[in-house]
Amino acid sequence: MGELQPNLQTESFQKQERTDNWFARAMNIRIGIIPLPIYILLFLLITVFVMSRDVKSDILTSIAVMSFFGFTFGQIGKSIPIVRSIGGPAILATFIPSAVVYYHLLPKDIITSTTEFTESSNFLYLFIAGIVVGSILGMKRETLVKAFVKIFIPLIAGSIAAAIVGLCVGTLLGLGFQHTLLYIVVPIMAGGVGEGAIPLSIGYSDIMPMSQGEAFALVLPSIMLGSLCAIMLSGLLNVIGKSKPEWTGNGKVDKSDQNAPALEQPANDKTFDLSFFASGGILAVSLYLVGMLAHDFFQLPAPVVMLVLAVLIKLFRLAPASIENGAFGVSRFFSTAVTYPLLFAIGVSMTPWDKLIAAFTISNIITILSIVVTMMAVGFLTGKWLNLYPIETAIINACHSGQGGTGDVAILSAAERLELMPFAQVSTRIGGAITVSVTLLLLHQFY
Repeated sequence: MGELQPNLQTESFQKQERTDNWFARAMNIRIGIIPLPIYILLFLLITVFVMSRDVKSDILTSIAVMSFFGFTFGQIGKSIPIVRSIGGPAILATFIPSAVVYYHLLPKDIITSTTEFTESSNFLYLFIAGIVVGSILGMKRETLVKAFVKIFIPLIAGSIAAAIVGLCVGTLLGLGFQHTLLYIVVPIMAGGVGEGAIPLSIGYSDIMPMSQGEAFALVLPSIMLGSLCAIMLSGLLNVIGKSKPEWTGNGKVDKSDQNAPALEQPANDKTFDLSFFASGGILAVSLYLVGMLAHDFFQLPAPVVMLVLAVLIKLFRLAPASIENGAFGVSRFFSTAVTYPLLFAIGVSMTPWDKLIAAFTISNIITILSIVVTMMAVGFLTGKWLNLYPIETAIINACHSGQGGTGDVAILSAAERLELMPFAQVSTRIGGAITVSVTLLLLHQFY
């Protein structure tokens, strides 16, 4: 009997080890970044909260809800063979939530909680701040200077060509020159909803005999459908880049820096200092707050001010390499862990499904598609001429026809190139501001 006890203990240990291994194997199965057992737990928790009508809009509940649904829709998009090749994960994570909200297929408490958190927390701009500042501070200085100077040429050329092609196509299809210009071409390039559709609709209502609400309803569908086209085409370019590697820098913009990494990598430390990660995050938030003040006092777009400040910090080496590396780590964290939850929040709270559907007429689809395709094609060809990676320049141009900051996130996610966010912000914010300003100025003079 004395020898039996150790054997029983060994068998018990082996049984326990097998149990641990089974659970560990389950933890290695992930939906997005969520381990399967945690995913199941989140499903049960959310179900209980919904049934008890206790879905709060605090940060803890919102993280759980947005992560569960965001990674669920993203995983579905990755699992559909053809759809995943045209940006399926980003499309499904954004537009399916919009549809289920419109058709009342999502519990009202989930909608309310997600909308309240997204609007009150400024979650989108925290994401953009982390991505933009981290990407800029992680770039090589030489690449930053050359790429930012060059990128305006494809953007300007693409905008002019897309406007001409769009006007010709829309007029030929019977939409009329004025309607095509004011309610399709200009809105697509206006920089999204907050910075584009709203100022445009206010300007239109001041100049023309219509209310701001009527004008907004006319410009919004084109923005939505234009953004969807840009997302799908950017996803397609990502596939083309894998078969034509000479056309893409996989996030790099300038070909003249072929042998250098797109981003400066952290120093060869064996340990990762979280304090520098935190410093990089605080730096990003602080720069965005400076941008908000600039907007309040001088009406300058906050993301553009933040971007300019980050560029100056990089150019004049105002931050040590350790903090630059920490900021780069912040951008990688956001791109890995926050993208799909954010896209779900955008779909629920900022993407009206009925407005998107309203644009689905044959003439609208052909006209909008011609604008986006021209914008990207000219960016591609001009990029080759400037010795830039053509796929990257085409994707950056696509952001000029997207849904503002939300469109940038979806487009770059579909293209798997979130490191292009600084250039996307130039395309969206500066390009959009110029488009709106010139349009309203000319309309005021000639209407």
